[in-house]
Parts: sequence; structure tokens; C-alpha cells
Amino acid sequence: MEQDVESPATIRQPKLPKQACEDLPKQLLAQMERAKRIQRYVQKDGKCNVHHGNVRETYRYLTDIFTTLVDLKWRFNLFIFVLVYTVTWLFFGFMWWLIAYLRGDLDHLSDNKWTPCVNNLNSFVSAFLFSIETETTIGYGYRVITDQCPEGILLLLIQSVLGSIVNAFMVGCMFVKISQPKKRAETLVFSTNAVISMRDGRLCLMFRVGDLRNSHIVEASIRAKLIKSKQTKEGEFIPLNQTDMNVGYNTGDDRLFLVSPLIICHEINQNSPFWDISQAHLAREDLEVVVILEGMVEATGMTCQARSSYIGSEIKWGYRFTPVLTLEDGFYEVDYNSFHDIYETNTPACSAKELADMTNRSRLPLTWSLASKLSQQGLPDQQTERNGDIANVESESKV
Repeated sequence: MEQDVESPATIRQPKLPKQACEDLPKQLLAQMERAKRIQRYVQKDGKCNVHHGNVRETYRYLTDIFTTLVDLKWRFNLFIFVLVYTVTWLFFGFMWWLIAYLRGDLDHLSDNKWTPCVNNLNSFVSAFLFSIETETTIGYGYRVITDQCPEGILLLLIQSVLGSIVNAFMVGCMFVKISQPKKRAETLVFSTNAVISMRDGRLCLMFRVGDLRNSHIVEASIRAKLIKSKQTKEGEFIPLNQTDMNVGYNTGDDRLFLVSPLIICHEINQNSPFWDISQAHLAREDLEVVVILEGMVEATGMTCQARSSYIGSEIKWGYRFTPVLTLEDGFYEVDYNSFHDIYETNTPACSAKELADMTNRSRLPLTWSLASKLSQQGLPDQQTERNGDIANVESESKV
């Protein structure tokens, strides 16, 4: 794992003149058209491109109404916030006006000897204002309940309790929505492209991650999954099958100290889904690599998750990331202008499996290589290994 960084951004194909398009190779044009047709599972900004349709059991959303409200968009959340308070004030305002109407307070407005339920309550508007003053505990002092109205005292208790519940629910909902760490993920960035090149004698798939803020992500960890449809041996088709990609789980390299950009490395070995994929094969594959960065926000302690993905055309074979970390006078500096930059390097175009086979053949003893060559040529001589040497055994003909 190396220190570096990168942010999610989509590659936009430039608009070329008609004559220039005709001069482009057909293969390049086919790749451009194919890249436009690819349907992402996860967008570059981390949004999942999945919509839930034909959900009949919609009542399940109401069983967890708090989470449903938090998940709503801000415009709907604010609308419900205002609506709940307005309906509550109107309802209890109507109840105060109804009590005054049934007791006859509205008919004795000019009678100074009459003791009303609520002093100075003479219309529905004044009842509505008294409802707001009661629920918000403003208490201007002009309208006040008297001790000669037991039904008013009971309504006052009910409104006070229900008002506290509404305040706790709605204010809690708004607080949770405001403190959600979704926006914190905006400063957790991924490289625009992933690369495949040699590292320590092995083919590796690599991508960059980084944090733009000075406040760090605590207990940061990284995961990667390959999204690719497959068909089983029994003929079952599994769309968008998810396969884990090891990015250092066994060695602990998946747990990051993300104070500067890091290059995450997936070694392509026998357990890797890229084991049989070569450079030419990768250009024809419909696959997507989803990367997930998780951790706790240092300021709030809440869990934050940032996501991005790489389709086949965004995985560059034979490239490496340009270093972005330099040593200055007493500190290290990260150059984010080079964050997404890559440069070409010598990389075999074959798959990791073919590369391992060629490496193993090159390490075979001389006697083994001679025997394999003779067997491939189909010579009639029988061969056997004696004390590490190849000896030809001639068949004795019987006279």
C-alpha cells in the first residue's frame, strides 16, 4: 500500500468532428459506444443505481416511521416538519374554541361577571393563538386558563404531553438528518481510474483513496467487490454476482491510516477473480469493481461510508499512479493536481495465470525441460530419469 489520493470523476468522451470520427479505428469507436451502453451498479459518486419497484408491503415503511422520515429528501422532510406542527396547533386551537363555544363563553364576552374557561378568548383566531402559546410555552400573559374549567385543565395537560412528544420526535428527526455523515463522504475521494501493473513480480490491480480534510477518519477500512453476472455449472444464471476481492484482509492492509493518499493493491493470484483475465480479455468484459471505504468521523464518532466503482474501460492495463507525496521543509505535502495522474509502464499483456505458468516453466530444471520438449515432439524413444539425468532407453528387438 502506497500513499496517494484520488477523487471520483467520470471520463467524458470529447466531441470529435465528423471527419475525425471517420479516421478513428473501428475498434476504438466500438469501445466508446460500449462504454456508453454499460449500466453501472454503483455510480462514480457512490449512489447505487438500483430502484425498488412493485413493493406491495408498503406498510413496512410505516412500522419504522422515524427512519422513513430521516431517509426522505430535505424538501419533504421540511414540509412534514411544518405540517405536523401546524396541524397540531390547529387541532388544539379548535378544541379550545369548541370548549368556549359549548360553555357559552362566546355569548358572554361583554359580561364581566362571567368566568370563562380562558380569559380573552373570543374567536377561533384567539383560540389558535392560545394553542400555539400553550404548546410552545410562550405564555404572553394575555390569555390564561381559569380554575373554573376542569375540561380546559384536562385539555391543557393533554396538549402539554402530546406537544412534548411531537417536539422530541420532530426535533430528534431533524437533528439526526442534519448530523448524518453523508456529506463527510464528499471529501473522501477515489481515483478516476484503476490500474493493473506489476508489483513485486506479480500482477496487481490498484486504485487510490484519500481524505481532503485535516480531521481524520478513525478506524478506516477498505473493501472491494467484483460485480459480474455468471452462469453456474448447472445452467443457473446469476445476474450481478458479487465476488470479494482481497485488498489486504489477511495482512491487515485493508485497515488504513488515512492521513495522506494511499494506493490500495489487490494482488491477482489464484483466488482473485482476475486470475484468468488478460489485457485483451479485459477490454471485452462487462464487469464492475465496487470499492467501499468505511470509518468513523473523528468529530462526531458516527460511521461514514464512501463508495465508487470502476468499469472495464476505467481499469487501465499497464499503468501506474504518479506519486503525489513530497518532502518539504519539515513536513510532507500532497500535490492533489497529480492525484488522478497515471503513467505507462512495461506490463505483460497476458493474464496472471499465464504469467505464472511461464514463470514456473522458466524455473524448471534442464532435465525436465528436455523431457517436455521431447514428449511434445512425439519422438518414439522412451525416456526415463536416472539420477537427475535423461537417458534414452532403446528397446531391444528380439531376433
